[in-house]
Amino acid sequence: MSDGADSEIREGELLAAVDLGSNSFHLVVARFEHGEPRVIDRLRDAVRLAAGLRADGSLDSARRDKALDCLSRFGQRLRTLPPERVRAVATNTVRRLSAPAAFLGPAEQALGHPIEVVSGREEARLIYLGVAHGVPDTPEKRLVIDIGGGSTEFIIGQHFEALEKESLQVGCVATTLRFFGDGKLSAKRWKQAQTEIAVELQQFAADYRAIGWSQTIGSSGTVRAIGNVLQATGWSETGITRPALERLRDALLDCGNVDKIHLPGLTEERAAVIAGGLAVLEACFAVLGLESMRVCDTAMREGLLYDMIGRAAHRDPRATSIAALAQRYAVDRAHAERVEQTALVLFDQVARAWQLGTAERDWLAWAARIHEIGLAIAHSQHHLHGAYIVENSDLAGFARHEQQVLAAILRCHRRKPDEAVLRQLPERLRRPAARVTALLRLAVLLHRGRAADRLPPIQLQADDRLLQIGLPRAWLEAHPLTRADLEQERDYLKHYDIKLQVREGEKLAA
Repeated sequence: MSDGADSEIREGELLAAVDLGSNSFHLVVARFEHGEPRVIDRLRDAVRLAAGLRADGSLDSARRDKALDCLSRFGQRLRTLPPERVRAVATNTVRRLSAPAAFLGPAEQALGHPIEVVSGREEARLIYLGVAHGVPDTPEKRLVIDIGGGSTEFIIGQHFEALEKESLQVGCVATTLRFFGDGKLSAKRWKQAQTEIAVELQQFAADYRAIGWSQTIGSSGTVRAIGNVLQATGWSETGITRPALERLRDALLDCGNVDKIHLPGLTEERAAVIAGGLAVLEACFAVLGLESMRVCDTAMREGLLYDMIGRAAHRDPRATSIAALAQRYAVDRAHAERVEQTALVLFDQVARAWQLGTAERDWLAWAARIHEIGLAIAHSQHHLHGAYIVENSDLAGFARHEQQVLAAILRCHRRKPDEAVLRQLPERLRRPAARVTALLRLAVLLHRGRAADRLPPIQLQADDRLLQIGLPRAWLEAHPLTRADLEQERDYLKHYDIKLQVREGEKLAA
């Protein structure tokens, strides 16, 4: 059975991670050495994408052009790397776009690689993974706070596992625009910001305090910038403390305007959004009862590198999420395994002809394992229930498009296919998703009797829109229901522009 892992990463091989943050875009290139990524190159551009997000969910053209220019430069650096060794992830601002495909299409073309849009909680998991590898490991729980441009992530973790994950729509760019959009800084506005951010934090603060933690760690640009100022001014010897934050807040208010902020250790670029970032961090200290915070240099982009290494070493959180779904909804594991084994046998016979790769094989394996989770709700329309569960669950390791594809496959794996479901996917994913769905449909059909009996040898051939399945005539005569199902399946697969032919033979080689 496939574990959803990528091919093994060899010693000395290069990996790259691209982080399309709401404030800055980052690219890190690392060499895999002794089981660890060793960073050899970094690129960064303060695109400030969140500043271009309009109220209607559209993106300002100037900000869009700046983003595409940045991705083109990144793309040049990535040109020599194998596609499977590059991961690009977009976060809060792209999540909030009303028509993300309008941005992602040109963005992927500029970068030369697919871009995953991750949920806030998946972003939090990746952040924690990066932070956990950047600080000494301890047995105690720790709280990680990452203030980005459009959102802030809060994670309680232990060792390398994120135990609790939350993401709030407050960040340095968004908060600066919201409360200090005209540049004016005043005690009244600061108090308003603290009050409104505190209300957001109260959603989970009590639960987090009940769980508890022994150490607080801050990551990403805002926290590092604040830490740099506090060290440069001498207001804190190490890390960030509550009294030092208060001194920095008073210093900002004394400036009176964002344009007049000039502090030791603070770059001009970061000064433009430091007010919003500091407001968020001070509210975190107040509501969560923090007294000090350690500053960490690693964050989500390093987490992406470690996640890639984990997938290649068969430590894929996506496989764990699928297993958890199957257990939670009491899937008939033996039947699911039989369907998966048959589906993968079919896949391997047509993968080359249909241009299907590792990613599509993973989709098929995952879908087979959970194709019946909807039965926990009702037998009638259980494929619809299963699709809803997948699309709306918090699945660690999955990008948004992966969950959409998986939900679409489950939605269409039985009964009359719904062509509109696949049309809702990004265009580059529609044909491979349709072909994977066709293979799952055949595997489920062949195991309709749910018996443990071995299937006969199956020969599957594909040629663009043609799919030909060969089965022994004697077996088909002994299974008239399967023969009838295959006849009906011809009409169903026409909806995916696939012509199914059933070939009956006296003998078919195993």
